[in-house]
Amino acid sequence: MPIIVRIDVELAKRKMSVGEFAERVGLTPSNVAVLKNGRAKAVRFSTLEAMCRVLECQPGDLLEWVDDDAEHDGAVVRGDEAAR
Repeated sequence: MPIIVRIDVELAKRKMSVGEFAERVGLTPSNVAVLKNGRAKAVRFSTLEAMCRVLECQPGDLLEWVDDDAEHDGAVVRGDEAAR
């Protein structure tokens, strides 16, 4: 899957539980789990905005695009590594 969801990283940085995050964003904990596990097919901008507001972050802190070809080759290239 080319989009990686990094909610768990941002929650860990803030020592925030999934339950607290879900409540503050207005999602159920099970829907947060769907997002965290990469099973979501779409995210509304209003939900993304609420997640960024609660976590005080940018959308790029929560979502990362990874080239499918790099995953299939066994070498996942991330961020600045692709420029090297």
